Amino acid sequence: MSAEALVRAIYRKLARSWGPQHWWPAQTAFEVIAGAILTQNTSWTNVERALGALRSAGVLSLDGIRALPVDELEALVRSSGYYRQKAKRLKAFVGFVDEKYGGSLEKMFLAPTQQLRAELLSLNGIGNETADSILLYAGHHEIFVVDAYTRRILERHAAIDETAKYDQIRVLVERALRREDRPDHPSRKPAPYAPLAHEPSAMSVAERSRLAQVYNEMHGLLVQVGKHYCHRGEPACQNCPLREFLPD
Repeated sequence: MSAEALVRAIYRKLARSWGPQHWWPAQTAFEVIAGAILTQNTSWTNVERALGALRSAGVLSLDGIRALPVDELEALVRSSGYYRQKAKRLKAFVGFVDEKYGGSLEKMFLAPTQQLRAELLSLNGIGNETADSILLYAGHHEIFVVDAYTRRILERHAAIDETAKYDQIRVLVERALRREDRPDHPSRKPAPYAPLAHEPSAMSVAERSRLAQVYNEMHGLLVQVGKHYCHRGEPACQNCPLREFLPD
């Protein structure tokens, strides 16, 4: 089986078994962006605490971050770790939107994908995964997000090797899934190994293209496999729905 065929088989197996994952859980595009920046080098639980603090303070928006003194912003995002760096990155992102797009996320997301991706990558502290998360989950651009789970799962199933670069993996998945359909809810009771999907949110159910939804779902499905089965240490292959795709 070719690498592209294997990626398709993985997507179809997970999508048909587990259905939509409702990722990214957020109410606004800016909440997605803030989460993508804050999640660097920390757990999502810590990010949720930081987002909750920003929300409670009424500053989880471009306007809120713009007006907030940096020391107060640092205190609110402290739970996410590296809070001084992350506060600066949030401020820098808002400054970028103000300078380049007149303070409008809507205008920003109308920019061509590759142009906007290059602009995001030029910002201090924003790398490939963060930029692509912003593009896909906040802006609904047709681009796949590669994270550590994706790399681990595809490497263990011999779709890639350990030398594969980020963009090589991204392009592989994009090519493999370019004709796939968004998943429906499973018609039968979820399999015993099905992890709990997120509750629908404003951003997870927002209108987007078929392909953006497929890339969205594939990333969310692989996150579930990585969290529950394909662990960094000892993998739980005996219960994993992808066991049949392991190399001999």
